[in-house]
Amino acid sequence: MMAYVLLGTNDLPRAISFYEALFEGLDAKRVWESERGIAWSNNPSAPGLGVILPFDEKPATIGNGSMVALHMPSREWVDKLYAKALALGGTDEGAPGERGPGFYAGYFRDLDGNKLNAVCFG
Repeated sequence: MMAYVLLGTNDLPRAISFYEALFEGLDAKRVWESERGIAWSNNPSAPGLGVILPFDEKPATIGNGSMVALHMPSREWVDKLYAKALALGGTDEGAPGERGPGFYAGYFRDLDGNKLNAVCFG
């Protein structure tokens, strides 16, 4: 059902640098680029994630209650991506851990305050 997710940014070069570094080792490739934004996916026919300058030219703001979950192949990958996000300047929203049976996740915010999590099931 999902085609892609775009997160607003007020500093496109900074956002691109954050996500390029965050996605290293995940096989994520650029699947779309324009002067207003960029998106990545690890499969061109699968959903992607992008950052974009708002089209209405007003400041980007974070969505209250909005979150993007990034599927990881293992708990180790959850831990690794969460730690990498914090090392790149992201902020903690909940350290990796078991959140329920078969649900392991770590929560963080990107440089613009958008909330994401790295999650693995099983």
